[in-house]
Amino acid sequence: MHTPSKLLAALLAGAFLSLSAGAAEKAAAPAKAAPIATVNGVAIPQSTFDTFYAEQKSQGMPDSPELKDAVREELIRRELLLQEAKKSGVEKNPAVAAQAELARQAVLIRAFIQDYVRKNPVSEAQLKAEYDVLKGKLGGTEYKARHILVDNEEQAKTIVDNLKKGAKFDELAKQSKDPGSKDNGGDLGWSAAGAYVPPFAEALSKLEKGKYTEAPVKTDFGWHVIQLEDTRPLAAPPFEQLKPQLEQRANQQIVQKMLEGLRAKAKVN
Repeated sequence: MHTPSKLLAALLAGAFLSLSAGAAEKAAAPAKAAPIATVNGVAIPQSTFDTFYAEQKSQGMPDSPELKDAVREELIRRELLLQEAKKSGVEKNPAVAAQAELARQAVLIRAFIQDYVRKNPVSEAQLKAEYDVLKGKLGGTEYKARHILVDNEEQAKTIVDNLKKGAKFDELAKQSKDPGSKDNGGDLGWSAAGAYVPPFAEALSKLEKGKYTEAPVKTDFGWHVIQLEDTRPLAAPPFEQLKPQLEQRANQQIVQKMLEGLRAKAKVN
């Protein structure tokens, strides 16, 4: 199975964000609308204005005459710079030509992904099934924990020995290699066990309040000494609140499956 590259992941994310935000909405302009401006004899079509304007609105800009004036002026400035760029011959530079081609590809791919998702919608039943799975992973308890992360088991055992001798957990946490928690006593805040990797989650869920793991816990990150400070009931967010994220993830999975099928059938030398 071929996993998506970071570049492809970014492209997919951009496509779904555009889809949800409405940046790709169809322009309602007439087929032969007059250009919004003509710059040195070159017309800027209404369709270009509509697309650019829709993108600005999708990013939170309010629909207003001021925005329309600003978009028109921006397109005029772009056309002026584009004309000068062509005069300079910069488009003949191989690197510039390659960048332009990559940008063209990105636009076409995003448009294709958006169209594919529209034609292969995720059902409400599928989303609710995913929600139930997510709720099951979250569980019904939230944990407030601290940890100390070190490179090897011996270091972790030394930390446990020092704790048994009365050393303070938050002081020992200063030697942790977790930059996000070492300076605040190893505090991880409140999280469901499912938010952590399985070995960590399993050890955390077995601890009593105020206790720490006397046997160091190994994960892909290193060796942990974990302390449980407190627990509280966890209520999962309602379905409607999580629905947009669930839908986006489901759409990404649909596109990824399609891509894997294309990759499997493709002849790549």
